[in-house]
Amino acid sequence: MKRGSLTKTAVLSVLAVAIVLAAALGGCFGAAELPASAPNGITAAPPAPALPTAEVHGDDMIKDLFERKKRDVLVSGEGIVVRLLDDDVSGDRHQRFILELESGQTLLVAHNIDIAPRLDGLAPGDTVVFCGEYIWTEKGGTVHWTHRDPDGSSSGGWLEWNGVVYR
Repeated sequence: MKRGSLTKTAVLSVLAVAIVLAAALGGCFGAAELPASAPNGITAAPPAPALPTAEVHGDDMIKDLFERKKRDVLVSGEGIVVRLLDDDVSGDRHQRFILELESGQTLLVAHNIDIAPRLDGLAPGDTVVFCGEYIWTEKGGTVHWTHRDPDGSSSGGWLEWNGVVYR
């Protein structure tokens, strides 16, 4: 979905419904209740308990975390890919890209591709919905833990791109 394609009233209505659903389902905001696994190793985020940190959604809440230099907070939101980076291959491999939120704040997404599938074909201008753990950095922050929890002790996170949830 491109920015500006919905009216403010429609966005607020969708957000209100989503908040109610998130409260009812637990876990990351916006994760559809889908089967635990799908073809090609792509899995969906089942309703599950959130990570043992506060959960926040949206630009204003993420901006607040940035201003207060917070870390280890489960966040969700949506952004436009503005830059693709080389994979981080030291230790666990991570696909890395920069998202710009509607507020203008940028976030580095570090998506563990040793646990979750790569977003093959991702390009600047694409919209990505995310749920993961926020870590403050001077440049806007990093979102990681955008995958299932391999131990199953928490709900983990996910990325949604082109209608597919990567977990």
